[in-house]
Amino acid sequence: MKPESSGGAGTVIVTGGGRGIGAAVSRLAGARGYAVAVNYAADDAAALRVVRDIDRAGGRAVAIQGDVSREEDVGSLFDAAERALGPLSALVNNAGITGGFSRLDALDADVLWRVLSVNVAGAFLCAREAVRRLSTRHGGRGGSIVNISSLAARYGGAGEWIHYAASKGAIDSLTVGLAREVAAEGTRVNAVAPGLVETELHAAAGAPDRAPRLGPSIPMGRAGVPEEIAEGVLWLLSPASSYVTGAILAIGGGR
Repeated sequence: MKPESSGGAGTVIVTGGGRGIGAAVSRLAGARGYAVAVNYAADDAAALRVVRDIDRAGGRAVAIQGDVSREEDVGSLFDAAERALGPLSALVNNAGITGGFSRLDALDADVLWRVLSVNVAGAFLCAREAVRRLSTRHGGRGGSIVNISSLAARYGGAGEWIHYAASKGAIDSLTVGLAREVAAEGTRVNAVAPGLVETELHAAAGAPDRAPRLGPSIPMGRAGVPEEIAEGVLWLLSPASSYVTGAILAIGGGR
């Protein structure tokens, strides 16, 4: 089937786009004219809710299942997104897991490998697939990649999740290195590094009260909300940031 024209800003894939920051990015991207491929690993109900929200607001979106740590799933995700929505113009590398709270000396090896597989290998595989489709070196028309990092990479996550923080440090290195590698190929690569944000990530890690409990320690006196992170992501995707690549934008309330 011939792809429909995505119109507007083109097609964006948002990995882990059904919940939290990913859901906010997906909805805002739809509102800004992107056709949105909402990727999810297992929670199809959440992804379909986001798709319905975008559709009801006059946008276009599809939900596509895929585990970003699996090479074959990544290829299928990108193929399905372009078949449904048209040629890719952007990727938001958002899918990630924390692995829960643990000191390093108590960390289970299986948890470590799963965090690194999803957060690091998954981001690499998706970025690789995006470059193969966007880069002028490969016949593409250029585009933008935004990786979701974390301020945990800066602070280390001691006593909570060094494993998660280290995975996000890898995302920062990926962002800077890939940005320089494809800068002359019409492809910009940047990252957003959220601080403390009110999402279900904290409950999934075992501390549902973490955001309100730690919010007063932030210089601005509160945790952020996913929509505030999404604004930074959409700016980095947009032509308004046309001279920005290799940047890691901290959105953390002054932390």
